[in-house]
Amino acid sequence: MVRNPLTPEERERGERLGRLLREARADRSMAEVAAGAGISAETLRKIETGRAPTPAFFTVAALARVLGLSLDDLMGRCAPARLSA
Repeated sequence: MVRNPLTPEERERGERLGRLLREARADRSMAEVAAGAGISAETLRKIETGRAPTPAFFTVAALARVLGLSLDDLMGRCAPARLSA
């Protein structure tokens, strides 16, 4: 299966998600948070750095749970600026 290239908006949204997750992780180790979410530390690293800008919903939900984030809030903060107003 060939994957279509990401749009600039999708890349930007992935970068925002990564920043939010990094901020929420704070001083917790990447390995600790990743293990709690049931993913590898490398997967979390890719999401946090924007190299995996479109993680699966269940991955985001698991990370939100471990980090104590609301999915509604996370979605709102990752929405494009023109939609979040």
